[in-house]
Amino acid sequence: MSDTTHIGCACGQTRLKVQGAPILVSECLCDSCRAAAARLGALPGARNILTSYEATPSAEYRKDRITIVSGEENLSEFRLSEGAGSRRVVATCCNTPMFLEMKGAHWLSLYLHLWPAETRPKAELRTMVGDLPDASWLPKDIPNLKTHTVSFYAKLLWAWIAMGFRNPKIAIARKIEA
Repeated sequence: MSDTTHIGCACGQTRLKVQGAPILVSECLCDSCRAAAARLGALPGARNILTSYEATPSAEYRKDRITIVSGEENLSEFRLSEGAGSRRVVATCCNTPMFLEMKGAHWLSLYLHLWPAETRPKAELRTMVGDLPDASWLPKDIPNLKTHTVSFYAKLLWAWIAMGFRNPKIAIARKIEA
């Protein structure tokens, strides 16, 4: 992976620049990621971001390594409920889900469909498979973890230390309902 990568929404109006390698590349199977993806996938013109086994694939990047290059005015936040601690951010120009931000987090989970298939980062693990009633049918190509592991959190902690314990804010003025 090159030092700088440009990714963006389906129509190309909203573009991001990411620097360096991700902290981690994962596929989440938690109830909220699957529910949010289903609701966002029902927006006009949106495409499904789930894998064939309903995982939400993403690359976790330090916020200080992400720059909104164009289309900031297109970004709107979506929350599963009014008091939800996490928000998904969508480029409303074409209803492309862009990233997930957890409340208080120093990283963003950038959805892998933003990369062209040939340069897309490969998932290292699946997490939160414990939310599934039966996970036995999942592919066995990477670890299928019931929850987040100590290693998962350690990678995030090391990234935060490297950032000097900063947490850059990303202001999104608009909200959407899905």
